[in-house]
Amino acid sequence: MATDESTIPTTDDEWRVRLTPDEFRVLRLAGTERPWSGEYVNTKTEGMYECRACGADLYPSDTKFDSHCGWPSFDDAIPGAVKEIDDHSAGMVRTEIRCARCDSHLGHVFKGEMMTPKNTRHCVNSLSIKLDAK
Repeated sequence: MATDESTIPTTDDEWRVRLTPDEFRVLRLAGTERPWSGEYVNTKTEGMYECRACGADLYPSDTKFDSHCGWPSFDDAIPGAVKEIDDHSAGMVRTEIRCARCDSHLGHVFKGEMMTPKNTRHCVNSLSIKLDAK
């Protein structure tokens, strides 16, 4: 659902009106969808992946790769589109990624896995993104 910045919800009640319960759980409560369950895990369609909550452009499809981890993976985001936050939940240290425009949870970023030349994997919930196909 694309919105402009002036219409981004500011309260949980406003977000609940705009998002499905599953989208709200992932995007606003930093939940995670089950591995291999998301609609974009195996998608090869060209286009732009946008934030499902606010419509901000996040990932061009040419940055998507098969990581075989159960979630869509990207090796790069549009500069400034996502922000990284230290995440100490789940008994480990990870780096959470959030939409820079609306602060919605996207997933986590992992570095140093040697899966791509950029050595980065943005592991993103399908419920956090929407593909605008070419």
